[in-house]
Amino acid sequence: MNVIITATELASELAGPAAPVLLDVRWQLGGPPGRQEYEAGHLPGAVFTDLDGELAGAAGPAGRHPLPDLTVFGAAMRAAGVRADRPVVVHDGGQGWAAARAWWLLRWTGHPDVRVLDGGLAAWRAAGGTLTDAPPAPEPGDFTPVSGNLPLLTADDAAALARRGVLLDARAAERYRGEVEPIDRVGGHIPGAVSAPTGENVTEDGTTFRTAAELARRFTSLGATADAEVGVYCGSGVSAAHEVLALAVAGVPAALYVGSWSEWSADPSRPVATGPEPG
Repeated sequence: MNVIITATELASELAGPAAPVLLDVRWQLGGPPGRQEYEAGHLPGAVFTDLDGELAGAAGPAGRHPLPDLTVFGAAMRAAGVRADRPVVVHDGGQGWAAARAWWLLRWTGHPDVRVLDGGLAAWRAAGGTLTDAPPAPEPGDFTPVSGNLPLLTADDAAALARRGVLLDARAAERYRGEVEPIDRVGGHIPGAVSAPTGENVTEDGTTFRTAAELARRFTSLGATADAEVGVYCGSGVSAAHEVLALAVAGVPAALYVGSWSEWSADPSRPVATGPEPG
């Protein structure tokens, strides 16, 4: 199953008899919230989805963006019109991180057909797609989330995977090395993890995925192949979802450590490695 869709392909599907449900997940770290931008103009029929309130639980010991309460998540998805028998396309402003988080959650909770708009809203505009400020009125959906349909790592799982498989750190390389840490308690990385910044999954425009072949070459060079056991973490489980999506484009299944560095580093008893090589 394809995990991404181009703007041209989306326009064609929206004009057909089996149009997908559209979720607009505009969000950026540190704000401002995406709802105001959404209300100023969005894809016709797209429903705004709040990453902080609907795709994550409250920040705490489990990280800045822990898993959401599935009752809250399920209610939000049904209100947006998500049905088990209807495809879903998610997008954000272009970076792809938030859309990938929505993609991962829907797949993890059992939805069979979810894709991310490659390049997000910017790609839609570049392809001549129209926007509207008209509020959507979706028919209520029937999707009931059931966890466990994609692999998920705990902190202990991530530590073990770093020893026996390939654990990718999707943050910027300087955060991995421990040179800077603008958000969390301490800089560095999980011992044994390999630096694999999310930004290298996309082309020079900063939003569109590299080809499957290019991504496969990139991940193979890091030891992440279809035959390997692969996991990914980041700061709080958002950009890592984008890396899991990029791995899926390359044909490599991967587990997500949702708590990521924000959970790992909050516990002073957990080991921290620094420097350019896996610790």
